[in-house]
Amino acid sequence: MADRVERFFYEFGRFRLDPAGRVLFHGDQVIPLPPKAADTLLLLVRNAGNVVEKQDLLKEVWQDAFVEEGSLTRTISILRKALGDSVHGQEFISTIPTRGYRFAARVERVPSFRAPALASKIMLAVLPFENLTDQKSQEYFSDGLTEEMITQLGRMNPECLGVIARTSAMRYKNATKTALQIGQELHVSHILEGSVRRAGGRVRIAAQLIQVRDQTHLWAESYEGGARDILTLQSEVAQAIARHIQIKLMPWARERLAASGSVFPEAYEVYLRGRYLWNGRTPQALQKSITYFEKAIQIDPAYAAAYAGMADSYLTMQDDGLLPTLKATAEAKRAAGEALRLDNTLAEPHISLAHAYFHEFNWPAAERQFKCGLELNPNYAVGHFYFANYLLARGQFEDALAEARHAQGLDPVSLPVRSNTAMALYYGGQYDQAIEQCLEALDVDPNFARSYGDLGRIYWEKGMRREAIRAFKRAVTYSGRGSLYIAELAHAYAVVGRQAEAVTLLKELTELARKGYVSPYAFALVYTGMGNNDQAFAWLEKAYEERACTLPFLKTNPTLAILRSDSRFQTLIRRMNLAS
Repeated sequence: MADRVERFFYEFGRFRLDPAGRVLFHGDQVIPLPPKAADTLLLLVRNAGNVVEKQDLLKEVWQDAFVEEGSLTRTISILRKALGDSVHGQEFISTIPTRGYRFAARVERVPSFRAPALASKIMLAVLPFENLTDQKSQEYFSDGLTEEMITQLGRMNPECLGVIARTSAMRYKNATKTALQIGQELHVSHILEGSVRRAGGRVRIAAQLIQVRDQTHLWAESYEGGARDILTLQSEVAQAIARHIQIKLMPWARERLAASGSVFPEAYEVYLRGRYLWNGRTPQALQKSITYFEKAIQIDPAYAAAYAGMADSYLTMQDDGLLPTLKATAEAKRAAGEALRLDNTLAEPHISLAHAYFHEFNWPAAERQFKCGLELNPNYAVGHFYFANYLLARGQFEDALAEARHAQGLDPVSLPVRSNTAMALYYGGQYDQAIEQCLEALDVDPNFARSYGDLGRIYWEKGMRREAIRAFKRAVTYSGRGSLYIAELAHAYAVVGRQAEAVTLLKELTELARKGYVSPYAFALVYTGMGNNDQAFAWLEKAYEERACTLPFLKTNPTLAILRSDSRFQTLIRRMNLAS
């Protein structure tokens, strides 16, 4: 069992720090930390009671990288916020003027058998399987195998085994980092890496399990069979890993592994192509993914996962503004319902149904499906991501932040997941922490438009108008002049009195709407900034009629707070079933 893993924790107050995976726990909750923050905390905790000089921290944590002292100051700020608010955080980390920092709390080294259940939970990352087949066209197969392994392992025993989501794992494709570096960045104790080769109708999978703390290889094995045996080979790998990390399989996971060979191999291969295209997220790839899922269903009409994939594709197209909401949700509900009719133990279609109900303002049904899906697979990061959005729309900000952080713990290097955490902090009024999340995302990708948009909203609520406009301008640039970012910039210009610039952007939105889809919400936002409430509500009415993607957040969106005193706003809230 997981609690037999031979390791120890540093305990201080209600916190525990796992030095092997550099994972911080508060009670039974994982507190996500950036890699440098985790390294800094470990160094301070190991030297608890003693002053650690600034230069020593910079040298140990950043090593040969040239960084300014401001990076250390910011990292200490992140840690203080993770350990509590600005008052309680000071109880743990004291500043020693001109010298450095001291970890002031009493630290106890706790053996693993005294740690709580979640602190003993094994965290695993499945790195992208290497494609050893000569053809580049076979990438879909190796990437698909990676995703299927993540899904299978995530279902085994979620109480004892956490599995990092695909988005974070795939960032290490072709990476040259060591297992220790990857383990520290993802906060995991174990890594699975492998390769796949297809030739002459045969498939060969090689896999090895690595323990991060000492980079030892706990297990390595190769599996070979005919192309029709791929699902069986995959299940054998999953069961071998369960044995070697001493995870007891849940009954439904054992049944699923035993039944894996019942899917037609031809359908499975086409399904992998669909998933590969869905992960591409381009308009063309998303449309083509549906074609492949349909083909998989034609081959095997009882293939529940293919129906679940189809539901995901329709909802992603809706989120990206490529399909009208009600058309997308109708198709997604049909596909997800069929998936559950065939296999009601799949978490993914439950989350897809919840996602669809969310956009249709059917809040009770959405909540039921979210909870059902996450009960079936607590390791499903996408489920926690969308459940956080549901809770934000409902005004349950603390619960939303907990779900967003849970998603981030499972998908720690995903930029959209980090953006979601920033928005949960923003809606809850924790602006400085929200800014930290945005800046950390931009450290990874300085061109990530979504985080510039997030920064613009946060700065705006803090009254930092100049900084907000600068951030919105960058969001417009890096999004390729995305319509919602144009609307936010136009709204800001209008409020600060730069009417000519606001009108110019409004004309640009109107022209974009002639060529393609622009959400009515975008126009409502601009007219709100201009103070033309009649036009704002006319466009909000259109947004309601088509269930515009951003409308579920109407009640809690700070940008539209100026409209709340208008009776038309309250009427719209009641029609959206958000009054209570």
